[in-house]
Amino acid sequence: MNVATKVDEAVSHACPALLVGCWEDGPSDPQLNQLDAALVGAVAALYQQREFTGKLNRAKLLHTFGRIAADRVVLVGLGKQSELTPDRLRQAAGSALNALQGSGIRECSSILHLAGRGGTEAVQATVEGLLLAGYAFDKYQTSQEENGRVSDVTILFPDAAANQAAASRVAETKAVCDAVWFARDLVSQPGNVATPTYLAERAREMAGSLGIRCTILEREEMERLGMGALLAVSRGSHQPPKFIVLDYRGGSEQQPPVVLVGKGITFDAGGISLKPGEGMEKMKDDMAGAAAVMGTMMAAATLELPLNLVVLVPAAENLPGGGAYKPGDVLHSMAGKTIEIVNTDAEGRLVLCDALHYAQQYRPAALIDVATLTGACVIALGPFASGVMGNDRGLTRELREAGELTGERLWELPLWEEYGELLKSDIADMKNAGGRSAGTISAGWFLKEFAGGNKWAHLDIAGTAWEEKGRPYLPKGATGVGVRLLIQYLRGVS
Repeated sequence: MNVATKVDEAVSHACPALLVGCWEDGPSDPQLNQLDAALVGAVAALYQQREFTGKLNRAKLLHTFGRIAADRVVLVGLGKQSELTPDRLRQAAGSALNALQGSGIRECSSILHLAGRGGTEAVQATVEGLLLAGYAFDKYQTSQEENGRVSDVTILFPDAAANQAAASRVAETKAVCDAVWFARDLVSQPGNVATPTYLAERAREMAGSLGIRCTILEREEMERLGMGALLAVSRGSHQPPKFIVLDYRGGSEQQPPVVLVGKGITFDAGGISLKPGEGMEKMKDDMAGAAAVMGTMMAAATLELPLNLVVLVPAAENLPGGGAYKPGDVLHSMAGKTIEIVNTDAEGRLVLCDALHYAQQYRPAALIDVATLTGACVIALGPFASGVMGNDRGLTRELREAGELTGERLWELPLWEEYGELLKSDIADMKNAGGRSAGTISAGWFLKEFAGGNKWAHLDIAGTAWEEKGRPYLPKGATGVGVRLLIQYLRGVS
């Protein structure tokens, strides 16, 4: 989707559709009053007759019949003025765009940000909502709908100064949302396309276009390094594992990098501990952590953030082939710790533990892993928040604050010493799963054992990586969660 800015008055601006924010308190906004006067009181009449109330995310499309330059006006509710937040504005923008989908309209203009006081934060939230709502994955649909989708949006400003002040923020927001689209595309691809080799190829393409260093470790190199946990997970598949390393240097040589690790299980059947058949097709999304950190790298390099950033993606399939690892096996991790396997469907932590140990060589300023790790996190938090755990209160606080600003909220879970008891093994250093009790926390505890002495945090996005029904700026399917949150965090530390 293309986004442009323009200096123009809402009443005299010609476009197929004009998006306008409305308050639940009533049509009191100056811009709305001006439009209402030109429309001969049509907006006020809708309020009076309760056909439209300004309630958050409710939208109403009006034909203007030539009374203003726009062919149509889309009124969208912002809720009460006192309760407006960036995420409510983001939601309203998504709802307004969704009201046009399927109408045949491919271009629209917006003054939504003016209801949000017109500052750069309001501009960013509006553009994010429009761009994120406009995503669709239709690559494999051979017959496209004739009406199509909105492809061009213009953000209107009342004067040149406001337009100039917001131009860079619009461009930066577009770059971040493009990276979210990139991550959504990766997750949306079917498992027969998005293999570990495919992820590696996309990483190489991105690195080449952005000037990032890219290294792909093959099976032989992983064997030499002793990545026994990652390699064990891959043994049931004919697809070779890949270990992707992306290295961006935007800071000084002396500055330690932030290291992001993303779980890259491109399809998870559960291995020998086979998952139920119903819903297994969605297990293509088990590499959403990998997509998130790759998308974050794409955005960071595009924005030229002044910091050093390393992204690690351990990629494999988890299938029940003849060579697959089994419950009862003991694996040797790269860190030297031995792991008793009690459930082969607890494979994400196995590929991550080798990647976390590999990350030690960078002496990271912060080490953050992102993974669709546990079904228990879905049960605990649903699709509305990701879980966060870590060994540094400052890091988890900064990530939570970034989540609040971006609408990708995090909820912190404890990592008390007692949870380590769940992973004790009779024959190895630890088990790879602690049973049903505290499943999300025991998985986080397992990862903590491989983070070394580094400042570390773990994001469990199992519930937020995929949207089942569709919400204002989250179309049904892959969400690309993590990209905007991590970029917000990186901006704070750069």
